[in-house]
Amino acid sequence: MFAITDSLDLLSVENAAVRVSKEQIENLPSNFLAYFKEELTLVERAKNFVRIDTEKKGNQKISYDNFLLDWNGVIVAIEPNNIVGRESLKNEYRNIRYYVPLFLLVGLSFFYNSYNLYSSIFLATSILGLIISIFIVQEKLGFKNNIISKFCNLTPNTSCDSVINFEGINKRLSGFSDLPLLFFSASVLAILIKPAESSIIIGFLSLLAIPVIVTSVWIQKYEIQKWCVMCLAVSFLILVQSVIWFASDFFILNFSFGIIFPFLFSLVLLMSVWSVLKPVIKNILSDDSNLKDLKKFKRNYSLLNFLSKKVPHILGLEDLRGLNFGNRNALIKLTIIISPSCGHCHKTFQEAFDLVLRFPDKIYLNILFNINPENVDNPFKIVVERLLTINRSTPGKTVEAISDWHIKKMGLKKWLKKWHTEPVSMMINQEIQKQYEWCSKNDFNYTPVKIVNDKLFPNEYELNELKYFLNDFVDEKELKVLEQQIA
Repeated sequence: MFAITDSLDLLSVENAAVRVSKEQIENLPSNFLAYFKEELTLVERAKNFVRIDTEKKGNQKISYDNFLLDWNGVIVAIEPNNIVGRESLKNEYRNIRYYVPLFLLVGLSFFYNSYNLYSSIFLATSILGLIISIFIVQEKLGFKNNIISKFCNLTPNTSCDSVINFEGINKRLSGFSDLPLLFFSASVLAILIKPAESSIIIGFLSLLAIPVIVTSVWIQKYEIQKWCVMCLAVSFLILVQSVIWFASDFFILNFSFGIIFPFLFSLVLLMSVWSVLKPVIKNILSDDSNLKDLKKFKRNYSLLNFLSKKVPHILGLEDLRGLNFGNRNALIKLTIIISPSCGHCHKTFQEAFDLVLRFPDKIYLNILFNINPENVDNPFKIVVERLLTINRSTPGKTVEAISDWHIKKMGLKKWLKKWHTEPVSMMINQEIQKQYEWCSKNDFNYTPVKIVNDKLFPNEYELNELKYFLNDFVDEKELKVLEQQIA
């Protein structure tokens, strides 16, 4: 359950894991996750029945009485994530730009060449086949497309991934996933060069490809027992091209080198390009996979805990009065020690503040400063003095003031002009002295310093990676509190 809610938290999806009485089922959202027969289940409420989706049995439609009988009352309610949804939609629109050069070439070909009805149909079907073939290769290489994934998994009997990556079909039909890509890309290029002549050879080759289509369908039906929607679409397009060729005047062939050359040239050219590109793409994907494995290793809390060192002299930290943000009762106390003259501190502050904004109930942020109050030649000393003064006199403006410096990176003269304050009090100077002495006592002669629950956050980690360990820190803190209570 924590794995699910943590993942949703990281995606900024509002969620709640709760136990409810079975009588309240009518008041629950129309869709939610539930534990049904000791298995995590996606539940969709209808008027007279419940539709459940499990990993083992797929989609099922059962009555409310049968659902309530085996449901333990635990649910995860999820709110729609509009931000991520909009980003996903933007990404899909961005992908369209890759097809712009293709359509420009088509327009150029129509301008310089004459197309009849048959060559226009062959061009349209070839372009459609090329687009589907690109999606097939993406699926084979591991690129995931949300729209295609939904399309490929319409029913429990459809799975493009199972078919495309099936070893048997790749052994019998060598380079199965590459064949449609090479055929349709060569077809499109050849038609753009010589529309009428290329349509003849493409139709003839489509007819010759029917045995391959039959073999593919037979393997899907009887061996894999899953249907690849994209493969079937490609097969249908090839079948359409062969039928059109067979039913037209093209059936009476008079082959010549001039007819074959555009397609042959296009095929050789594209095969050469693909043979170079494919290994490069595979290497990039392999590197990405290795990087994911390293991230899994790095995001092990035991490793983080091992690398975290205790603050040598923690006594006195609670007495320091810096800038505070978040829930004071949060179990995760994050302290950052920064300096206005430190370039790395800009990033540390922004990451720390973002964490508080995303997890305000879990993280309490305390910002301290390491600056020598006796160094009157330090032009940035006044920035700390004014920040602490603003925090005491008008705390509502503290966020804007420190953001102007560390996030907007406003220049010193401009910042001082905007944030003019009353003279610095003796109390502020004493606080700066206390923070400086505490840092000196711990040999913190550098900035930034990051402390999480009395331990130094390892330099091997970026501060924004703290979000992956929130529940681990909470569990550790709760365990310590429980041990103290028992003692």
